[in-house]
Formats: sequence, structure tokens, C-alpha cells
Amino acid sequence: MQYFLAKAGLDFFIAFGVVFGGAALAAVGSVFMLLPPVTTMLDTADRLKIWAIVAAVGGSIDPVRVIESNIADGHLSPAAQQICFIIAAFLGAHLGTEMVKLVCKGAA
Repeated sequence: MQYFLAKAGLDFFIAFGVVFGGAALAAVGSVFMLLPPVTTMLDTADRLKIWAIVAAVGGSIDPVRVIESNIADGHLSPAAQQICFIIAAFLGAHLGTEMVKLVCKGAA
């Protein structure tokens, strides 16, 4: 149980960090390229969301393979764990996107 919570927490914060950090660095880069940072930040956060989930769960194929092989063998627990990890990563990426929107709302 401790491993499950630790892994789910890490997936959440990795996805959050990918979205929020990537959007923040894109805003810094947009200043150097003379582009509007707020627009760049919002666009980047939306585009990074799915990639943050993929990065957090450790690749796009491995979790799906674990789910498929365990369900085929009749073991539902490992498959349910992988689905929970993907949900935790999604929540982190979504919170990161919402945080970027909140930050940009104050700047706009």
C-alpha cells in the first residue's frame, strides 16, 4: 500500500511539474522571441498535458501492456493499480494546467 501511494503521488507531481514547468519555461523563451508570454504559456500548458501523463506513468506502451496482460490472465489488481496511476498523473497534469490558467488570468 505504501508503494502504491508513493508511486501515485510521484506520478501526480511529475505530471504537474511537466505542465507547469514547461509552460513557465516557454513563457521565458517567448520573451526572448518577442512573443506574448501569457498566450504562449496557455497554449503550451494545453499541448503538454497529454505528454505529462505519458512521462509520469513511464511511457505510453508499458502501462497499457501491464493492464492488458493482467486482465487477460485474470488478475485485476495490477491492472487497477495502473489505471489509478494514470488517473493520478491526469489529475496532476490537469491541476498544472489550471494553475497556469490561474497565473495567466492575473497577468491578462
